Parts: sequence; C-alpha cells; structure tokens
Amino acid sequence: MKVWHCLATAVLACGLSMAQAQESSGQQESSRSDVTAEETTGSSVAEAADIRLEKAPPMTPEALFEQVIERARQMAGGEYQAPSSPLPDSLANMSYNDYRDIRFRQESALWRDERLFEVQFFHPGFLYDAPVETHVLKEGRVETLDFDMSMFNYEKDAAPLREEVARLDRQKLGFAGFRLHYPLNTPHYKDEFLVFLGASYFRIAGRGQGYGISARGLAVNTATQGGEEFPAFRAFWLVQPDPEASTITLFALLDSPSVTGAYRFDVEAANNTVIDVDAHLFARSEVAKLGVAPLTSMFLHGENSVDRHDDFRPEVHDSDGMLMHTSGGQWIWRPLSNPETLNVTQLRDTSPRGFGLMQRDRDFDSYLDMEADYQHRPSLWIEPREGDWNEGGLELVEIPVESEVHDNIVAYWVPDSAFRAGDARRYQYRVTSHGDGVPEHRLGRVVRTRQGWGAVPGEPDPPEHSLRRFIVDFRGGEALSSLAGSQPVEAKLTVARGEISELRVKQLPDGETWRATFKLAPKGEESADMQLQLMLRGRLLTETWSYIWNPNVLE
Repeated sequence: MKVWHCLATAVLACGLSMAQAQESSGQQESSRSDVTAEETTGSSVAEAADIRLEKAPPMTPEALFEQVIERARQMAGGEYQAPSSPLPDSLANMSYNDYRDIRFRQESALWRDERLFEVQFFHPGFLYDAPVETHVLKEGRVETLDFDMSMFNYEKDAAPLREEVARLDRQKLGFAGFRLHYPLNTPHYKDEFLVFLGASYFRIAGRGQGYGISARGLAVNTATQGGEEFPAFRAFWLVQPDPEASTITLFALLDSPSVTGAYRFDVEAANNTVIDVDAHLFARSEVAKLGVAPLTSMFLHGENSVDRHDDFRPEVHDSDGMLMHTSGGQWIWRPLSNPETLNVTQLRDTSPRGFGLMQRDRDFDSYLDMEADYQHRPSLWIEPREGDWNEGGLELVEIPVESEVHDNIVAYWVPDSAFRAGDARRYQYRVTSHGDGVPEHRLGRVVRTRQGWGAVPGEPDPPEHSLRRFIVDFRGGEALSSLAGSQPVEAKLTVARGEISELRVKQLPDGETWRATFKLAPKGEESADMQLQLMLRGRLLTETWSYIWNPNVLE
C-alpha cells in the first residue's frame, strides 16, 4: 500500500465531557449531607425535582450531534488554537517503515466479537503527531476512549519505542485515527472498509474493492497563491450499533484557522459502501475558496498520456476520469492527465445532481501490476442532497508528479457565494463507492481516449508535431449498444482555441464500440477545450467527452 501523503495531520480537540455535571452532582451530595431532619420534610414536588436532577435523561444520537454543532459554532467565534503535539521526537519523526511496525492487536478491537462492526485504532506518530480524541455513545452515555499501549505490538525496529511510550501520559496521547471492520466479502472475516486518518481524510472500499481514492471533510484554498489550508477532524464520537446492524453512525468535529464544522456520517456497509454526510460549517474568517465534498486521487500516466515514463505498466492511476451529472441531466466525462504544469479547470452548474472521480478501466491488462491491483480501485460518487449547493462549479485540479506515491488529482464543488466570518453553511450529500459505473448513467460511455501525431505514415512533407489525431471510443448505453454498424451515427464536436478536421464516426469490428476520430491543430501555445457527443438523427446517444489539450506536453 502506498504512503498516504497528507500535508496536514489530525489535531487535538476537547471532547464533549460531563465534567461540569459531575462537579455539580458532587456539590449537591456535599450540601445534602448538611441538611437537618426538619429540612428534609419538603413537599413531594421538591422531592420529584431533586430526583430529576439526579437522573439525567439518556443521551440520544440526535442530541449529541446538536452538541457537536454547538461546539463547532462556539469555536468559530473564537481565535484558532493551533494544536500542540505531546509526542517526543522519536515518535514524531519516525520513519514510515517503523510506523508500520507498530501494529494494532486485533483482540483489542472495540466491540470485538460483540457486533458485526469492529473498530481498530492507529498509534500516534510519523505524520500523525497530533492525536484525535475518540468517544463512544453507549446506552445513552458518552464514554471517552483513552490511549492504551497494550492495544499495540511494537515489532522489529519499533520495539525500543515501547519503553518510551510507557512513560507518556496516555490521556494526552490519544489515537491518530481509526478504521472500521465489517464482514463485507465473506461472513467469516471482518474486512477493513473505512479509515479516518490524517487531517479530514477518509478512505472507503466496497465489496471486492481495495483502497485508492480518498475523500475529505473539506478543502480550503486549494490551488491558490496563498497556499492550501487543511482542516482536520479533532474529535470523533462513535455511536454503538446494534449487534446485527449493517449501519453505523459517526460524528466528527472539524477545525482549521478559517473554518469549523460538525459532521454526521451514516455509514452502510454493503456491495457499494454508502455514507450519508451532513456537514454544518462555520466561518471563523473569510475563505478565499471553499471546496465542498472534496475527492483526492492519483493519476501518473494512462492511455491518453504522451509517454514519458520508463515503466513496464501501460497505465498507473487510482482514477482515470471525472464524471459529472449536471442539473440539466447532461453527463460529462473528463479524462484525467498528469500535466506539465498545474492545471485548474471548472465545469459550471447550479445544484449538480452528482459528480465523482472514477476508475472506469477494470481490465488487468491495462495495468499489469500484480501488487497494486489498480483494476480494483474504487470510484467515489457524490450525490448532493439538501443544503447550500446553489450556483458554482465543479473544480478539477491536476498537479504534475513523477511518482505514484503522490496524490495529484483533486475535485470538489466551489460555491460562487462568498463564505465570510460569521457565516454558516450546511451541505448534505451521499458518498458511494463503486466498482462499476453509476447505475443512473444509461448513455454510451467513453471507454478509450488516445492521441498521437496527426501525420500520415510515409507522407513526403509531414506536418508539425503539434497536429494531433484523437480517437474517442464509446460503448454501452441503452441506445448506442443496439445500433447496427450501418446506422448514420454522427459526431457533434465543438472546440475552443483550435481547428478540427477529418471528423469521422465508425463502428469497430467488435460490433459494440463506436469510434470518433479527428485531427486537432491547436492555436499556437493555447490549450484547446473540446466537447464531443455521438448523435443519431438528433437523438443523443452518449455522454459528453470533455477534454483539454495543452500543446506544452510535447516540449
């Protein structure tokens, strides 16, 4: 598994404790011992009131979430308190390999052999030097889970750290994060399928899937000159599920210099893992760019790349395209790239129906990687529900990288309206992991994008290398898949900043795939923005292929 690079780590927060209530109860007990016999003969109404004070009503998930929301609101009204790490250098600066040698003991899992869900925890250290508080709502009471070194085995080069950890204050130490386990693939083994670790990152996997793409709680000022800010989940509350439940609820408190937030995650472990998110955001200061429901992935090279990688693998990526379902019903597919320079684009809309980063190519032969299993990496699909989505744009950030250990793809929704100090927002949406496509998408889909020099082999006076030939192959869909090759399918192609020639459409020999091919002559060094669909007598057959070609990749 590749190193999970996070530019910011999870930070420490105060939990929602019952300290004041316990202190008040203690004062009542002390006062009650000094009461005389005459004073104990009060009315039955007073006695009933006293009983109510002694027996607080059980805490419900709804009431607890309201407390988390209120805590986030209050935090936004005060100055940001940067987290301090309680870790010695030996833990904070340990290597990745040493960190992996600190292993959680499965028998120490929360709810071990009691419920279908189990929780395992991450040791603080390495990139994760600011612990996160963890609480459990159990039978109407909130309990705090303190760090316990007996939950971990310190193996190999990490063995000497055991004595140093034993000298630390475990109440200040805390955990770095946690992962959920559930019998997802077979009834006899509890698979890890959801992990919260580092800043506001979380990873999801469904049945038959492995980890790849990450989701985040929030993105702030991504790809801006002032630099990105990484909000972090400071505390979590896990609601104890019923023994046979396949759903679990989590609450999280988010904090950063600019934004605080309260999050509810309703998680369903299934063929495609589903998480319903309810996010309440509060601005501590003005946010230059708010990124809602952000997704982070990796694209090193693929079928559309200009080959510059010395790699036996044809493709290396966690996701190969961004998919959007607009409010008007249009499906847009934008293949990803590893650009020469930072590339930031937006697809504009109002209250989109859905968007996501997808791993569409599921053929092992496309990757030939026996260890990474890129063909099993999940796609993540965001479905906005209620809240303040309104006007804005789906922004795609593509960052140049030379190694697959670096995530370089980010997608999120950017609202047009400003988010200023004192403002509050609410966003409700669903996150779903997919091994196949989105079921609601019934049009023909892009299955292949390739490009190369537009010259004809052997021609005496070949054109410049800037002339490119593109092929875009479509397959599937209720309308496209039923067509015979003799049907007059046409391509509708538009381009900004460039000239198109030799546009043709033809069915491939497999009888299922339709190819659109054309030549593009860019306008100098300017990027060409292209949109392509297949039509039959005015009827739309496919999604929209949306592609930006930058001539500088040939330099």
